[in-house]
Amino acid sequence: MIVKTKNYKLEKKTYIRLALRNILKQQGWIAVLAALAICLCYLWIPSIWWFIGAFLGLGLYLLFWWIQFFGVTQLEQGKMLFEKFSYEISSQQILMKINPREGMPMKWDQIKKAAIGKDYFVLFVNKAQMIYLPFKIFNTENERKFLTSILRTKGFIK
Repeated sequence: MIVKTKNYKLEKKTYIRLALRNILKQQGWIAVLAALAICLCYLWIPSIWWFIGAFLGLGLYLLFWWIQFFGVTQLEQGKMLFEKFSYEISSQQILMKINPREGMPMKWDQIKKAAIGKDYFVLFVNKAQMIYLPFKIFNTENERKFLTSILRTKGFIK
C-alpha cells in the first residue's frame, strides 16, 4: 500500500517548537545537571549569585538552541525544509514530492526516530531535519493507521 498525502508546508514556528522540544528531551538533563551543580556551590560559599548564575546559564542554554533552530529557518540550506511537499509513503521509503514530476526518496533507515503527537506524526532525520506530517494531510483514517503500523514495524514507536 502507498499512502498519498495532500500538499503541506511546514511552518517555521512549528519547526522551531518541535526541534527545541526534541533537543530538550534528548539533552535537557545536561542543562539541569549543570544548573544543579552550580547551585550546589552555595554549600561551599553561600551567596545568592550561585542561583542567579545557574538560572542565567539555563536561560543561555535555551537561547543557544533556539538561535540554532531559528538560524536553520533563515539559511539557504534549510530552505528545503519549508517548501510545500506532498508525500508518498510506503513500507520501503518516503517520497517527498515538490510537484508530480519532481521528488526525493528517503529510505526508512535515514530516519533516526519518530514521534506521534495528538494530531501529527514527526520523523526526525537528525537534530535539525524533520518530516512533520499533520493528520489533516491524510485522506483517510486508514492511511494514518497504516503509517502507524509502519512506524511500529520499523521500531520507531512502541
